[in-house]
Amino acid sequence: MLGDTGDTATLILRGASLVVAVLLVIGLATPLAGMGDAAIQIGIVLVGRGFGSLSVVATALGLALAMLGPGAWSVDARLFGRKRIV
Repeated sequence: MLGDTGDTATLILRGASLVVAVLLVIGLATPLAGMGDAAIQIGIVLVGRGFGSLSVVATALGLALAMLGPGAWSVDARLFGRKRIV
């Protein structure tokens, strides 16, 4: 039932997770999407009834993507150029 606060929060987090996933797939706003993914996964752990190890892994991956930045074929790389660490 959507009247419950936990169900509504879970629905909002899933919708936000879908938006972040689309941004990461096309490579648009990669650092922001990675940080957003980490925040959403932490929210899922806090709202959810159980502690999922998958959320911990997804949080680590989101933070890693935020630090790495866009890939070679992403929209960010086409718009702003790719920065290489030498």
